Amino acid sequence: MIPARYQHVLFGLILSGLMSFIVSGIATFRTVGGIDGFLLLWMTNWLPSWAVAFPTVLVVAPITRRIVARMVRPDPQAQG
Repeated sequence: MIPARYQHVLFGLILSGLMSFIVSGIATFRTVGGIDGFLLLWMTNWLPSWAVAFPTVLVVAPITRRIVARMVRPDPQAQG
């Protein structure tokens, strides 16, 4: 098991992997259609995308959390 202190990194790794996988697949399909060799082309587009997406998620996630915290009000029922 991975220590809990790395939870945010693991979350970013999985989130960025899944998101870049889906987005690169859609973009590749829209560009070339269902051609022979589509999967190979998709994977060669996805891996560099993930290499950019992962560090981006690690940097952007804390900023996004702060923005969201300013946009919502606390739920009085959640505080007990």
